[in-house]
Amino acid sequence: MTAYELMIKTNHHLIKGDELTDAQKQNIVRQLMSAKSTPEQAKRFYISVKFPGNTDGGGRRMYPIFYIPPYNDGNKLKTVLNQTPKTHILSANMYELEILRLLYLFAPDNPDVQFMVDKTFARLKTTCFGYTDDGVGECFDASLTVLRFLAAVAPDETEWIGSRIDNYNRHYGDKKRPWFSQWYYWLCLSELPFEFAKPEIEKYKLEMLNWLMNKSCVMNSEHDKTIHPVLICMLRNIIAKYPKYAYIKNRQPYVNEKDGRLYFDMNEE
Repeated sequence: MTAYELMIKTNHHLIKGDELTDAQKQNIVRQLMSAKSTPEQAKRFYISVKFPGNTDGGGRRMYPIFYIPPYNDGNKLKTVLNQTPKTHILSANMYELEILRLLYLFAPDNPDVQFMVDKTFARLKTTCFGYTDDGVGECFDASLTVLRFLAAVAPDETEWIGSRIDNYNRHYGDKKRPWFSQWYYWLCLSELPFEFAKPEIEKYKLEMLNWLMNKSCVMNSEHDKTIHPVLICMLRNIIAKYPKYAYIKNRQPYVNEKDGRLYFDMNEE
């Protein structure tokens, strides 16, 4: 299993509420740490994306330092929600930030992990998508990967986190966007401290409840079978934060044998 495959599988596992033993976490950390890119790999990547040295002369470091996506016939790595990026800005930053996020969750006291996180903080502060107002192209989506990273690694950085939320709200309506953007934003909200995220969640609460109470998902393709349970569990994780709905916290979606679709049971037991 590659580092990318392990990252995706672990993310889905956690979002669905499944547990990991300490031994499993240690094994994931070991595998991800062993997948760090070499300086030579990084240099080749920077040249291929026409950003030699990962700086434009003004100090911007737009691309990863520690985890460079493996070259795969020019294809971009898909996100946690199976979005296919058009640019390396999204694909490459997603790859590094999602891996570093897991490393910090499982080994926050590891000095090598802390070093990479600190260096990544500094790097992100030089980027347009990580620290400033930016709704251009997939920098908009890359900003959301920064938001999710901060939610796990630096939840006390409320001003920085707030700036990424503001960036989303300012630019989401700039153009028609694929569904991934909003659902990835909801994923971020599901992982932020509830009292902090609640004003944003309230904007979408009725829509989220409607999905859980009244809608179902097809389960025809491998994409459906992989992603739809993750999406429903993410909605569950958000709504369960409300005391009124705490009873659904550990509930899983199910496939109805009659129509083969995925449902969620919101009935109180």
